[in-house]
Amino acid sequence: MEIEELVSHCIDKGYRLHRDLGPGLLESVYEALLFEGLRRDGLIVHRQGAVAVEHDGIVIENGFRFDLLVEDKLLIEIKSTERHAAVHAKQVLTYLRLMDLRIGLLMNFGRGTFKDGLQRLVNNYRRTAGSQS
Repeated sequence: MEIEELVSHCIDKGYRLHRDLGPGLLESVYEALLFEGLRRDGLIVHRQGAVAVEHDGIVIENGFRFDLLVEDKLLIEIKSTERHAAVHAKQVLTYLRLMDLRIGLLMNFGRGTFKDGLQRLVNNYRRTAGSQS
């Protein structure tokens, strides 16, 4: 599945989840249901994967955990908050950069409509030959 088709599929799945259940559940509930739904659709999905973070020769093996990674190319971060916080988008962009991925979705199921809680984020950072993360 091409990345744009994958993004559309995941957005549709998230929309239906929000439509059917509404806002107000814990983040972990939306995450588990989206994970199982995408797997049921035949996609390869990893949940709560640990990612190492390296800086200045120091490696933290479990630097952070992502919510969902679909087909090893689309990161989905799940939130369930009433308000939008700019830090959530920054978090996704940092995860994308550290995982060397191009596209991520921030799905906030706590908003009144799915559209209000959805953000598509694109990592424009490209490592150069001499750079280190």
